[in-house]
Parts: sequence; C-alpha cells; structure tokens
Amino acid sequence: MTLSLQRRFVTPGPGETVEEIAARALPDQDQGAAVDAIRSWNLHIFAMRRPPGLLLGSDVVFVEPPVG
Repeated sequence: MTLSLQRRFVTPGPGETVEEIAARALPDQDQGAAVDAIRSWNLHIFAMRRPPGLLLGSDVVFVEPPVG
C-alpha cells in the first residue's frame, strides 16, 4: 500500500494573519497573489467564518491547490 499525495498545509501561530501565513508559506510569490490564493484554497475559513478570515490555532490552512 502506498500513501496518497497530500496538500501542503500550515496551522496559524498565535495572532497570525493570512498575510503572515502567505509570507511564511509562500515567500517566493507576490504577497497579494499569495494571500488571494490562500483565500481561494480555504473557503471554509474565509467565506463561512464570522468574522471572515478569523484564524484559529486549530485551523488547517492549505498553502497549495487541491492535488488532482
């Protein structure tokens, strides 16, 4: 049995913002583009949560698109 390929993810540090996650996880990308990408890959955080974008330490924040 082989393991399936998984998406890269991070968990937020205390008080960390999506901009800080983008800088940490995607340092080679333009920050605005990286933030937009992270938001699009994590609709469960940025569309469903109140207030939108509130990050919790228990969140799984995907930092790459779905594997497919």
